[in-house]
Amino acid sequence: MRRVLILFAHPVLERSRVNRRLMEAVNDLDGVTIQDLYEAYPTLSIDVAREQQLLVEHDVIVFQHPFYWYSCPAILKEWQDLVLEHGWAYGKGGTQLRGKTTLNAVTTGGPEVAYQKGGYNRFTVRELLTPWDQTAHLCGMKFLAPFAVHSALKISSDADIATARIAYRTLIEALRDDRIDLDRAAAAENLASELEHVLGPREVA
Repeated sequence: MRRVLILFAHPVLERSRVNRRLMEAVNDLDGVTIQDLYEAYPTLSIDVAREQQLLVEHDVIVFQHPFYWYSCPAILKEWQDLVLEHGWAYGKGGTQLRGKTTLNAVTTGGPEVAYQKGGYNRFTVRELLTPWDQTAHLCGMKFLAPFAVHSALKISSDADIATARIAYRTLIEALRDDRIDLDRAAAAENLASELEHVLGPREVA
């Protein structure tokens, strides 16, 4: 069983339409650790040693966050700047993250059609996450396609997000149980809609 770390970042969780419900869908899973960064560091004073230890202890790193301005909430940028140190995460002697798997689980306010070539936002979510892809590459990590839930502003109930909740739980369980074809998942566009194509069979006792 692989250990999964979800680094969760939402600055106003009480107003979350989707991220809160996705987190609730996986918070009882064995082998899964959820680190709520805004709860842990309300003043953005990040404990670098603690965060690095969490990374060392886990095999899969999921960054879950709303897709603010085609990127992430401020605390995740601060986290990157401080935690991914030269000589630790990359560069000479920086091998602590090598071989780990990572992806972004994001929500967008706009519909999927807006995140296409020729669409309102001109690029796909996968393309807009290129800096994360390159960061993973620099650190020797395997970068998977995002799990992206679109049209978050139109979601108002659990029923509206039931399919996404089930898919997210299935994805996290499969990552934990090593039932993901990582090459297919890396080549995909959105794991929320392509999950069945990257899943391996469940083991039967």
